[in-house]
Amino acid sequence: MARRGALTPTLMTDLARRIAAFHRDAVVSFDQGGAAGIAAVLKINDQALRATSLVSAEAVETFAEAFRRSFERHADLLEVRRKAGKVRRCHGDLILRNICLLDGAPTLFDCIEFDDALATIDVLYDVAFLLMDLWHQDQRDLANLAFNRYLDECEEIDGVGLVPFFMAIRAAVRAHVTATQAADASSAAAAPLLAEAQAYFDLALSLLRGASPKLLAIGGLSGSGKSTVAALVAPHLGAAPGARILNSDRIRKRLHGVSAETRLPESAYRPELSETVYATMGREAAQALAAGCGVAVDAVFDRPAERAAIESVATEAGCPFQGMWLEAPMATLLSRVNARRNDPSDATADVLLAQVRHDCGEIAWQRLEAQADPALMRDALLASLGLTL
Repeated sequence: MARRGALTPTLMTDLARRIAAFHRDAVVSFDQGGAAGIAAVLKINDQALRATSLVSAEAVETFAEAFRRSFERHADLLEVRRKAGKVRRCHGDLILRNICLLDGAPTLFDCIEFDDALATIDVLYDVAFLLMDLWHQDQRDLANLAFNRYLDECEEIDGVGLVPFFMAIRAAVRAHVTATQAADASSAAAAPLLAEAQAYFDLALSLLRGASPKLLAIGGLSGSGKSTVAALVAPHLGAAPGARILNSDRIRKRLHGVSAETRLPESAYRPELSETVYATMGREAAQALAAGCGVAVDAVFDRPAERAAIESVATEAGCPFQGMWLEAPMATLLSRVNARRNDPSDATADVLLAQVRHDCGEIAWQRLEAQADPALMRDALLASLGLTL
């Protein structure tokens, strides 16, 4: 489905929620995984890669050294997460070909059953195989979406800095496995397999390089396209699989214990509850930045205090900050708000009219015309951040 472009945001949302539910029910292990478990995988990867002729001995050594340095940076956190019960009896081989669409639902199958040690792993290491595979298939928007929908369901913000490292390990696994398959294949079949193995090898190295975290805040009235722009920019913000998107509507639903698509009563939007939503967004943004993950926050931000508070999160984290204010004509905003169905936002035309009447104060954030093609807005935003596709 990925190869023919048949995967959709709706499918990825459903898949991420199913994986999260699977992980919540999985058996916890306190004596497997952790730093020792990952060290064992790195040893297997190194030995298996050296047994192939994919790259030179010098390249293999450079590869191994990059993994050793990354492992040393993450070993303590791996142990913290093991002790916190984040190591569980997972799927173990969660690549796209081990997921099917069954009766309309994305369904996991063919998990590792022959070796408990290989499947008793950090839950983020499990989901990282899916994220890496989507990244490899050039489905980066969907990788970022799956990453975010999984985090919406699970309290894993402390571990997001591990995800690029976990993805790199998974790419290394595929590099040596595919290279071994090439060695056993006919001459006609070997060439494409070797090319794919090399692509996995190169991907693993690129994932280990990482990127410095940034905080992007996207504000604007309801219907201005904040969530659309955030989803387009996030895959390119920070290390793979991109930024953690913190959306005020999704946070509000989570705090009320309902799904993102469930409408809340007007009482859920009392000022004191909105203050809690913005405070939660700021706190989670700070946690993600501290873990080394880029962040895109998406909210109306129509009050100067809210804009100042999110800017201070970046200042305190020592990270670059970019604030964007999306603007569009009233007719456009109303049309978008009225067209929403099964959306995290509960905003109505009346809510929008109240926002228009509200004095937003002086807005120093960069303004962006929100009627433009979303891809053009994405490119403009990335350019303002000094990034390219």
